[in-house]
Amino acid sequence: MDKPLLRAWKTKGLSGERTKVIKGRELQKFETELLRKEKVNIEKNFHIVEALYEEAVALGLFPLKDPLEGVEVDIRIAKVVSHVPKTAQEDSTMPE
Repeated sequence: MDKPLLRAWKTKGLSGERTKVIKGRELQKFETELLRKEKVNIEKNFHIVEALYEEAVALGLFPLKDPLEGVEVDIRIAKVVSHVPKTAQEDSTMPE
């Protein structure tokens, strides 16, 4: 049987540095609750996307020289992913 996934991170508090370890399901529950509480800030998200786009342009990644370059690979990946059975997708969730 597989070992449960563990997540660890260090936090600094008043009593010094601590390491927090949470099992996979607990972490998934925590992240879900955090996302539910977090409000979506459309304006902030657009600023982030705009900044990423500007950086890509500065790095010479946009505009693409050949927009269809590599499209065959993308199509093959999409075909494979779309044929994954639903039960396999559900089984891929983090174990307890």
